[in-house]
Parts: sequence; structure tokens; C-alpha cells
Amino acid sequence: MKTSFFTKILNPVCAALILAFCLFSCTEPPKEPVSNSYKKKLISYREGRVLFDEYTRTNHEILMKNRNGEPDSRWYWFSLEDMEGYIQYVKENARKQKLKNPGIRIYMGKYPMNHPKNRMAKPEYAGYQTIFLVPTAQKRENNKVMSRSASTEENTDVPSIESMNMTNLAPPPKALSGTMP
Repeated sequence: MKTSFFTKILNPVCAALILAFCLFSCTEPPKEPVSNSYKKKLISYREGRVLFDEYTRTNHEILMKNRNGEPDSRWYWFSLEDMEGYIQYVKENARKQKLKNPGIRIYMGKYPMNHPKNRMAKPEYAGYQTIFLVPTAQKRENNKVMSRSASTEENTDVPSIESMNMTNLAPPPKALSGTMP
């Protein structure tokens, strides 16, 4: 039986299409859907400015008095790459530990003057306040996850997953500034 011209061409084309489909569909794992719950929590730059100015007027003024007129850090910065990587790290470890409702708590801290220089983004940050991120998960009691209705507490810290610091911070100029950069 003779094969037609179209069949000779069609077989390799079909094989190439199937191969291409397999290569493109197998190279990237499916992405988790991203929640849009954050949208309810967005604030405008102006609203942020109100918060910044209120902090400047109250807390920062008290800190400066306690620091003999020397201002403290005013903002902290993590790259998106670092944040995405850390969030993925927390998710993976929470999944491995079968933790429910993982999250991240932001704590205030202060570098001691004798803090190891390799544990800060810059050695000159000794003596300044900083922030650090701590993984959290739904509170467990006797190895059972408590429901939100059973407890009024938020998630608890998860010491078995490492926290993140080494942020860049802004030690401000010596003059008190009431504006965001």
C-alpha cells in the first residue's frame, strides 16, 4: 500500500506538535493561585504619609529625646526577590510541618552596639532600630489545630522556621524630618 504525500508530511508534523506541546507544558510547574485579599488592605501614599507623620510627631520625637537628639532609623527595605524567596521558604516549611494558616509577623528590634557586623546589612547600623520577619501559624493545642472561633489569639510564632533580617534601613540625617523620602 502506497502512502500519500500528505500522510508522509502529516506524521512528522503531528509528532513535532506533540513534542513541542510536551516540552512547553512540562518545563514550568503550575503556579499556585494568588489571592487578591491584599486588595482590601491597600492604602494610598497619602494615607501612608498620615501614618508616617503621626509616628514622627509622637514615637520618633520620644526616641530622639532618649537618644540625646540622635534620630533613629525611619524605614526598612527588602528587595522583592528576597521577599518572594522568603515567602516561598515559609510556605514550603509550613507545608512540610503541616502548619495551618501560615503568615509572617513583623517585629521591631534594635541592633546592640556590639552586634556581629556580618549579621547586619551594614556595620554602621549598630545602635539603630530594625525590623525582622518571623513565620507564624495557627495556634495548636495538644497537637490539634485550634479553630479561629476557639481562640481570640492570632497565629503564634513558629521558632522551627528561621526568621529574616538583614534589611537595609535608613539611618536618617541628624535633623528631624516629617516627610517620607
